[in-house]
Amino acid sequence: MEMQLVEESQFPFKRNGRSDHATNAAMKENEIATLILDCAIELHRHLGPGLLESAYEATMMHLLLKKGLRAEHQKALPLVYEEVKLEAGYRVDILVEKKVIVEVKSVELLNDVHLAQVMTYLRLSGCKLGLLINFNSMKVMDGVRRVVNKL
Repeated sequence: MEMQLVEESQFPFKRNGRSDHATNAAMKENEIATLILDCAIELHRHLGPGLLESAYEATMMHLLLKKGLRAEHQKALPLVYEEVKLEAGYRVDILVEKKVIVEVKSVELLNDVHLAQVMTYLRLSGCKLGLLINFNSMKVMDGVRRVVNKL
């Protein structure tokens, strides 16, 4: 399993002057992640910490769609075991452009179980990038963890 945790300060990309609307269907995971983080910062600037995860998830969906990104929320994620597809009840909070998983949290501190959840979702989905975002922090970027799977 070639997954790793990369801290936010190690992101290999910067904002590149893109418009507020996504126009390239072939965007790479890092470009998508930049737009997702822009939405998270905007959301946190307006709403702040202390709300339920469901409020942050719904608002993130609104902002992502407003930017022109294809996003799905509570996307079912089946488990395949011995060639049998099992509907085990796993659900990705937000799947963006069928490439990036966003797991929304509103907790005091992120812990290893949250990271393991994202890693499992990446492995089961075949996606290469996941963002674990904890909106219950004074600065939202302090609550962001970037998780990669063979990216």
